[in-house]
Amino acid sequence: MQYFPVKSVWLAGLLLCSLWSVAQADLILTSPPRESKAAGIEQYGPLAEFLSQLLGKKVVYQHPKSWLHYQRDMRADQFDIVFDGPHFISWRQKRYGHTPVAKLPDRLGFLVVVQKQDQQMQQLSDLVNQKLCAIAPPNLSSITILARMNDPFRKPRLVTRKGGMKGVFQGFQQGLCRAAILRDQFFYKKLSDQDRSGLRILYKTRPASNQGISVSPRLSDSDIQLLKSSLTQPQPSLQPILQRFARKASRFLPASATDYAEDYRLLAGIISGWEVAR
Repeated sequence: MQYFPVKSVWLAGLLLCSLWSVAQADLILTSPPRESKAAGIEQYGPLAEFLSQLLGKKVVYQHPKSWLHYQRDMRADQFDIVFDGPHFISWRQKRYGHTPVAKLPDRLGFLVVVQKQDQQMQQLSDLVNQKLCAIAPPNLSSITILARMNDPFRKPRLVTRKGGMKGVFQGFQQGLCRAAILRDQFFYKKLSDQDRSGLRILYKTRPASNQGISVSPRLSDSDIQLLKSSLTQPQPSLQPILQRFARKASRFLPASATDYAEDYRLLAGIISGWEVAR
């Protein structure tokens, strides 16, 4: 007779329970896999519970296995309630008729920085064939800059970094690249005066609407109105998200279709598989 370790049986049972919960869900809540599964459940699980009570339907948080799985399932329109960036919201809005309901305050702007003494770098086109530290696409920061350099044969060489903007800046400091893409708030609020004094801003993007929550047409109009009114009020279930992405905010703001009308072009123009009907 073959015996299996107790831990293996327990893990298999946990996986089956998780799969069963998703299969039995009325609605699936998700977000990009920017953290471990355990951290994702801790961050978004309270929101799923709140939404279940609010809508009277079972809402289950589904943690994507990877970015590839996340993009694949999104293109198949498998998600009902999603918290993610403006380019993804815009693409689902354009492709599948999803509706933005709430967004984080402030806007998302990015800077390309170089060393102040690097006088050969004067404009964005000077980055062609140069190493550029960035978060890997489809992160908004990197694809926003790549979209400005629309010749596929004249691109920088991305040096992708983990650890968010801090990881990107550390790679730049270590000399791994000639330029770096940083969020403007990271540059102005997180870097020291000494760090900034040695840098020069090569390029500044036009700010985009912040991350938000959008929903699929599988939710009724009354559900959508209920979400819009509830998610823009202070809610304990939203605090883990706000603490991570907008620490000083107490609530989400109302979002509209016009907030994200054109951001889908960043995906459709840069990465294969995101084309939409014009």
